[in-house]
Amino acid sequence: MTHHRIHNFNAGPAALPAEILQDVQQELLDFKGSGMSILEVSHRSRWFEDVLDDAIVRIKRLLQLGDQYEVLFLQGGASMQFCLVPMNLALEGKPVAYINTGSWSTKAIKEAENLGKDVRVIASSQDREFTYIPMDFQVPSDSSYLHITSNNTIRGTQWQTFPQEGEVPLVSDMSSDIFSRVFDPAPFGLIYAGAQKNAGPAGVTLVVVRRDMLERTRTNLPTMFKYTTYAEKKSMFNTPPCFAIYVVWKVVRWIEDKIGGMEKMQALNEKKARLIYDYLDSQDFYRGTASPESRSAMNVTFRLQKPDLEPVFISEALAQDLGGLKGHRSVGGCRASIYNAVSVASVETLIQFMKEFARKNG
Repeated sequence: MTHHRIHNFNAGPAALPAEILQDVQQELLDFKGSGMSILEVSHRSRWFEDVLDDAIVRIKRLLQLGDQYEVLFLQGGASMQFCLVPMNLALEGKPVAYINTGSWSTKAIKEAENLGKDVRVIASSQDREFTYIPMDFQVPSDSSYLHITSNNTIRGTQWQTFPQEGEVPLVSDMSSDIFSRVFDPAPFGLIYAGAQKNAGPAGVTLVVVRRDMLERTRTNLPTMFKYTTYAEKKSMFNTPPCFAIYVVWKVVRWIEDKIGGMEKMQALNEKKARLIYDYLDSQDFYRGTASPESRSAMNVTFRLQKPDLEPVFISEALAQDLGGLKGHRSVGGCRASIYNAVSVASVETLIQFMKEFARKNG
């Protein structure tokens, strides 16, 4: 039976590789001869433990994480981490430093302030509507941590290189670009990512935490709000989101075994981004909204010179099986999210459509 599949440019939940979905479908009634679905097995069973263990091993390999890092699976999305990070990592009498590059950074800052922490917003790109990544900032040397959002889905900007702050650990929300490129984990004390863009389905949040950060956790925090709870019990203090973790395991296997690892994944992502930005720069019917030096390889945001044509563009695109191109409701415009699972062929099909639409409406 063939299924109707569209070119999926959704910002999240987003495209998953078709072969993974088929795999999941194949195994859904009987996982590895257990006679049960992965949805039905105990999280304490060897079937699920094997999935969890292999997922952790592969994540550590892909991100080049040494033994000093723990890989945890939590729930509540990246939004839950906005408060868990300051709860667990803010040191007594030391400020927490944030760089504001858009909506998600703003929300993270607000949560730290709600908790009464000494929040220092040391740089912000709000002055130009978050269309760039600020590079001029001073991090107070006594900061508990420096928090950044590695990729900004709404504005289409991305950190091209990460700050190196020596003693101050870096914390990053990598929800939308984890597993998309190679980076050095050394400066990071903690990385978190809602899975539903590059890593898997909604419902699980990946947290990578350096062991020395776990020592900061205060004993009087609620049990479920402590990173140590998850680290000590291998994310199984209570029932984890088993099915979502199982799909993340499939995704990291796919990156390693089918794509061939992070360098290959990065090259593919760079190729897709180059195709679409080169086209945007070559004409004037559409214009990219992010500053060229800060452009995201994951979320390409653009406007039409005639804004009243944008809804027409989005609906005609969908009629041709190009879905998810509407910009975030807070900014409008158009956005193509080209995460790992979006193929080069899908991007080429989109560009063809854009050319044709410009020809007809120019």
